[in-house]
Amino acid sequence: MAVVITGTGIICALGTNQEEVVASFRAHASGIGPVEHLPTRHRDDYVFGEVPLSNQALAGRLGVPARLSRTILLSYHAAREAFEKVPVALRTAQRVGFISATSVGGMDKTESFFKEYAQSSTAGDLRQVINHDCGKSTDFVAEKLGIHDFVTTISTACSSSANAIMLGARMIEHGLLDIVVAGGADPLTRFTFNGFNTLMIVDKAQTRPLDASREGLNLGEGAAYVVLMRADLAAESGAAVYCRLSGFANTNDAHHQTALSEEGEGPYLAMTQALHAAGLEPADIGYVNLHGTGTENNDLAEGTAIRRVFGEAVPKLSSTKSFTGHTLAASGAIEAVLSALTVRDGLVFPNFSFTTPVEGPALQPVRHLHVDTSVQHVLSNSFGFGGNCSSLLFSRP
Repeated sequence: MAVVITGTGIICALGTNQEEVVASFRAHASGIGPVEHLPTRHRDDYVFGEVPLSNQALAGRLGVPARLSRTILLSYHAAREAFEKVPVALRTAQRVGFISATSVGGMDKTESFFKEYAQSSTAGDLRQVINHDCGKSTDFVAEKLGIHDFVTTISTACSSSANAIMLGARMIEHGLLDIVVAGGADPLTRFTFNGFNTLMIVDKAQTRPLDASREGLNLGEGAAYVVLMRADLAAESGAAVYCRLSGFANTNDAHHQTALSEEGEGPYLAMTQALHAAGLEPADIGYVNLHGTGTENNDLAEGTAIRRVFGEAVPKLSSTKSFTGHTLAASGAIEAVLSALTVRDGLVFPNFSFTTPVEGPALQPVRHLHVDTSVQHVLSNSFGFGGNCSSLLFSRP
């Protein structure tokens, strides 16, 4: 059973909806810069991909309490934008699911509680930890959207929301659901930043994926969701179709807790299995949205895998994380939205900056946004800690 994408919702450092995000790319304006809302002692030393709205501003837009975790606020903002594109008549007449991904959950509130609690056992507001569990944001947003047929949460590190989309598609293909809102959300927190910084993979300046001068990633935040729908239902209802989700795969190279194998075995298997599932050859791919974190390990491993799959005939490719930062569990869905726009509108997204290719794979990314309506198929990669690697394939309907 064919699955198509009929709607999207997105919020990230580039903007608070699809139109704003595309406008930032058209202006070649990176979302990476000084942090304003994250309470960190490192605000003057590092740059981040922060959503340009405070919790109070987000809550005001959504009509919900500002005390909620930032994960809930970002998730609801993007999911509501996507769900609004589902025809009203279908929302109750069809089986609808909500599959959301996060790796941070309500940690932003929990870490604030424990900072106060550490100073005094009688300090701290326990209501801040109510939404710590990863499933709490999913349940809150599903309830707000009125989705009850199927609700679940995925947490597989940085491939989480790609896997959420994959699960949604599989449930539709197997006749268990008709429509799924799938994606994910993660906010910036002190815990995640300090953790990545301890691994010594955070760049103090603008990240430079695929460039020989790269020194690491920039952390970002955001949320994105796609509306997955049975193709026949979309045709019957007149829903606007962005693209087909034509193939996908999830693999694990079981190499290391945080690093990919030098041969890029997990990425290679994910890409080749996604191609096989879609019945496509490497030559059919017009653009690859890379995982592209800008770390030494990722760029070498993914670059090696790209060369293994495509040989010398490498398609257009880029890392949009150079604009948004690495949004962890949200990244797969943010890049799925961009990939869907590439298929629908021919928008080919660039690296923010690039000068000298990495030795070895020596990939040359797209440097400027342009329109290429000949692109029929887009491959989007998302690789997580623990070797959890996922690839999604988006094709013309």
